[in-house]
Amino acid sequence: MDTLTHALSGALSARATAASQQTSTGLPLRRRIAIGFVVAALPDLDVLATWISPLSYLYHHRGVTHSLLMLPVWTLLLALLCSKAIWRKGPDWRAYAGVIALALGAHIAGDWITSFGTMVFAPLSDRRYALGTTFIIDLWFTGIIVAGLLASLLWRRTRIPAVAAGVALIGYVGLVQTYARHLALDFAAGYANERGLDGATITASPRPVSPFNWTLIVDNGKEVHYAHVNVVRRTLKTLSADAGLFERLDAPYRPLALAEWQVMPRFGNGQQAMLAKEVWTQPALGFFRWFAQHPVLYRVDQGKDEFCAWFQDLRFVTPGRDEVPFRYGLCRNSSGPWQAFQLLEERVRQPLH
Repeated sequence: MDTLTHALSGALSARATAASQQTSTGLPLRRRIAIGFVVAALPDLDVLATWISPLSYLYHHRGVTHSLLMLPVWTLLLALLCSKAIWRKGPDWRAYAGVIALALGAHIAGDWITSFGTMVFAPLSDRRYALGTTFIIDLWFTGIIVAGLLASLLWRRTRIPAVAAGVALIGYVGLVQTYARHLALDFAAGYANERGLDGATITASPRPVSPFNWTLIVDNGKEVHYAHVNVVRRTLKTLSADAGLFERLDAPYRPLALAEWQVMPRFGNGQQAMLAKEVWTQPALGFFRWFAQHPVLYRVDQGKDEFCAWFQDLRFVTPGRDEVPFRYGLCRNSSGPWQAFQLLEERVRQPLH
């Protein structure tokens, strides 16, 4: 989930759990909401790991700052900061602990519902858990929160608007998005059965603009079948010459009856596949083998003195988007050692350390 939506969700949860202008913990309502807003954004400070290296970001983003195991620790530290440094004349740390824990929990939940997932048991485990119902930026999800907060400004004396928005969020994710995901997975399973892809991993990844836009992935280990669909659309969507961003992002998702499946061999074909498999097994690419769920060869660059093989994760291939994140590969000159790079643009690569 994007950081702004996280912050707004913290503010909404703080208002929904405050019964009056002066809460039972002794915190003024405005202070409580402000704490919820700021604290719910704080876990994303782990993006600063990018300053160390791109790999640090990959390994540590949504790690210890997003962990349920670490939540009590962060709650205590932030509560002490509020009571001992920011509001010294206010109540003690216990008055702040509840709203802080709630805001941190809202952040973790907001990332858990995405397909990227979060390491809820860090630092004991680096496994990412993901419900996979919600795209990383969901304007409908954010809009429900904003509507709840605006309504709370109009009806200041009651928490009913914030509570109603919270219930609407749960309904949106638990009913609308979950049902759409069920339809997507069911269709992908039917495709796999028709083609005898027994034992294949079937995944549906949420996509932008609409909760009904999905990328279906059927992965049997050797090749990956994928299709971009809208599970409720009945006709193809065409684009006008002056189509805006949202229209361009939405149009590629086809009705289920008109789904177009593409097939990508995991390592390409022929001689290219032999070289790609060699690159894939190299220790220097271990980080990507850990991270990627549906890796496929993106391309091979072979020159007179250099060879590179680039891989991508189909979870992050989004139609209508100019760039695909998390493309990595290895290169070497002649018989030299393999070196890891991130492909930022078609011809721009960044060394990984």
